[in-house]
Amino acid sequence: MLTKKEQRLRRSRQTRARIAIQGAVRLTVFRSNLHIYASVISDDGQRVLASASTAEKEVREQIGKDKGGNATAAALVGKRIAEKAKAAGVEKVAFDRSGFAYHGRVKALAEAAREAGLQF
Repeated sequence: MLTKKEQRLRRSRQTRARIAIQGAVRLTVFRSNLHIYASVISDDGQRVLASASTAEKEVREQIGKDKGGNATAAALVGKRIAEKAKAAGVEKVAFDRSGFAYHGRVKALAEAAREAGLQF
């Protein structure tokens, strides 16, 4: 019997294998109880081209007294990662949700990144 974490990691491996075959730059998401993190990783998987999270000082100031564990904060991170990716010259990415369900905070981040101009 697999634990919940092992199931998520198994799903993430399948996704990453599919993205590696495509040879695309990937937008990867990690969600903890308190924060959400997003990184744009090069197609060879060796370099982080851009990153954003609710743990950053500027984002924490914008969120206010609320913590980073909600959809509003995730949308803010999605917008920031799209801006940083475009500044790094990345327009098109493959969305790697790391085995997390496309729902709630993960969905809010993805939709905000799309609205800010990232294509995936």
